[in-house]
Amino acid sequence: MKLFNSNEWQYRLLRTIIQGIIGVLIANLDMLIGKLTISGDLKPMIVALVMAILSPIMAQIKGGDDAVLN
Repeated sequence: MKLFNSNEWQYRLLRTIIQGIIGVLIANLDMLIGKLTISGDLKPMIVALVMAILSPIMAQIKGGDDAVLN
């Protein structure tokens, strides 16, 4: 898939945007589900943590010599 394989600026930007969207969705699960309670102070940390986890996962999906998780 070109999204994971290309290192052009457009694809790097798109990967970062996707990671951010996923992070925001996870951080706002309390609003989406209604039964969870997540403090407003924790939400930015959750987004950053999700992005930090997704970055090496996307690198592994890409594969190759420059993959983070070998």
